[in-house]
Amino acid sequence: QVQLVESGGGLVQAGGSLRLSCAASGRTFKDYVAGWFRQAPGKEREFVGYITSSGGRTYYTDSLKGRFTISRDNAKNTVYLQMNALKPEDTAVYYCALGRQSFSVLSAVDYWGQGTQVTVSS
Repeated sequence: QVQLVESGGGLVQAGGSLRLSCAASGRTFKDYVAGWFRQAPGKEREFVGYITSSGGRTYYTDSLKGRFTISRDNAKNTVYLQMNALKPEDTAVYYCALGRQSFSVLSAVDYWGQGTQVTVSS
């Protein structure tokens, strides 16, 4: 069993940056694809991006390419989401996710974090 704990959310002005962290328990973190989803108020949870188990490749939803960057540190069992040039429409609860294989849909995720709120003011 793997537990995920996100941190780093908060309130930021439009144009600002935030870095989210997700710490995983257990010794198998390095074997998983890690990534992020987000859920805005009144909307479905949507895919943000993922990073492969080795960290060698990343994949993002098209609308966020160039502003969001995912990285990981397997020695620290942690995955990160760096968010730049934030917009009010980025306001959402951000969820960390782990999967045995690469994912872009909810059903492919094996483990979820509890979520962290990101609010971008205009």
